[in-house]
Order: sequence, then C-alpha cells, then structure tokens
Amino acid sequence: MDGLIVDSEPLWRMAERTVFGSYGISLTEEQCRSTTGIRVDNVVAHWNSIYPGHIADEHRCASEILAEVTRLVKANGEPMPGVHQAARLFASRGYSMALASASAMSLINAVLDKLDVRQYFSVVQSAENVKYGKPHPEIFLATAESLGTNPEECLVLEDSIYGVIAGKAARMKVIAVPDKELFGRREYGVADAVLHSLTEISEALLDEL
Repeated sequence: MDGLIVDSEPLWRMAERTVFGSYGISLTEEQCRSTTGIRVDNVVAHWNSIYPGHIADEHRCASEILAEVTRLVKANGEPMPGVHQAARLFASRGYSMALASASAMSLINAVLDKLDVRQYFSVVQSAENVKYGKPHPEIFLATAESLGTNPEECLVLEDSIYGVIAGKAARMKVIAVPDKELFGRREYGVADAVLHSLTEISEALLDEL
C-alpha cells in the first residue's frame, strides 16, 4: 500500500523524523529510507537498538508515529500514478485482488477511504495480524490463504526491497515499482519485472508473467 497505492513514503519519513526527534533521535532522510517496508514496531525497535536509552516505551513511540502518519495521509494523501488504471486491468482479467500491507488497519482504512479504492479489494490484510513482518513472507502466505488460492498462482506488486524479498520467499511472481530514488538498486533484480510506475502494467506484461 504505502508507496505503491498511496504516495505516503515521504509522509512516513516526515512522521518518523518528527516523532523520533521528540525522543532525541535525529534521523536523516536516508536513514528513514533504509527501513521502508518494515512494520512500524520493528522500525522503532531497530532505531532503539542503534540509539539506546532514548525510547523507554517502544509501543507508545510506534503508536505516535502511526497517529502522525495517519493524520498526514488524511490531510495530504494522494494516489500513486496508475492505481485505478492497473486495478481496472486486473479486474478485466478476472483477478481477485487483495491488499497486504505492513501498516496497521487504522492507516489502511484511512487510505482506502481517502483514495476511494476499497471496492477493488476482496481481502485486506494488515501485518499487525501476523507474527512476522516483511521481509518474512507470512503476510503474503496468509493473504493467499484468505483468497483461497495457492501462493504460486499469486502476483505481488511491491515498492520496497523488503516487500519484494517477502513476495519471492512466498514463491509468488513479483512486480517491483520502486521509489524513483531507489530505482536501479540491484536488490530489485530478484523481482520478475521492475517498473517505473503502475502505468507501465499492460496486458502484454501480464501475459509474459
């Protein structure tokens, strides 16, 4: 969802820098980019281990980040290019669509309502409902089960490196749509296709996959 359906990654970085800064941890944009796609509680644990002694209550910190990014999405969230176009193409081919996100359900619901895209998804899965976050494949395996299909029959669309790794670990086809700042990173080479935006998804590409 984040960075693929909604242009929220800059908002996540803004929220993280604001909240971590309030705890005395000053993060750069690049540091925040390094944890893109990771569940927020794991992000907090990561930086708390690197900068120990600043965050006494990791759960509270994660909740504050989630609240701030949700506020920013509700105020400023915009769809990524090609979201509706791609969804209509998948629907025309009879594909069942699911949203599997590292974000909490509260933020997922805010995005679905803000962008008016809820109607596309028959399954909505949050990583807060599974034990392991990306790059572990659990969220994708759980989503495939909810769809009533085999993992090998699924196609994952992901913007983050951790999401791509999770999709491939789940034995699924993966289309990567990286942030423009990350496009060309060799880690995306494990994906079955790497696109600049969702507008590049076509009948021919889907037939090839």
